[in-house]
Amino acid sequence: MSIKFQTQSYLTFNLQNELFAINVGKVLEILEMKPITKVPRSPGFMKGVINLRGNILPVIDARNKFAMPEAAFTIDTCIIVLNIDSGNESLLVGAIVDSVQKVIDIPDEAIQVSASMGAMYREDFIKGIGKVEDIFVMILNIDRVFSAEDVYAITEH
Repeated sequence: MSIKFQTQSYLTFNLQNELFAINVGKVLEILEMKPITKVPRSPGFMKGVINLRGNILPVIDARNKFAMPEAAFTIDTCIIVLNIDSGNESLLVGAIVDSVQKVIDIPDEAIQVSASMGAMYREDFIKGIGKVEDIFVMILNIDRVFSAEDVYAITEH
């Protein structure tokens, strides 16, 4: 009997010189930066909302969400439109990242779960750490990073 390992595809992106990855199944599209309408009294990580083909899309600052210092937007800064599973429904949210890199395949057996990551990031945010071409990639549990509560926090105001 042989054990079959699955290989998943991930979109990699940068935040403050660190490489992160999210399962491509959660990514709907990648947008260039556009003007964001601020929402009064929204949490600090919420940049505001944008119009996505007639729908209101809440936009979250990923740097702020990970307690990283703010940085000026560059030509590479973009918004990743994500499909978040909130348990009983799926929600769309935009995440501002410094730059999108590429789609990579990481076999499940190449992903390690590290308890020590909890010191830098909330443990439930990190699914594991993958290694690709001698570079470590933090694989995010995107449903936990951008939860339904986060989205509701902005849409209820």
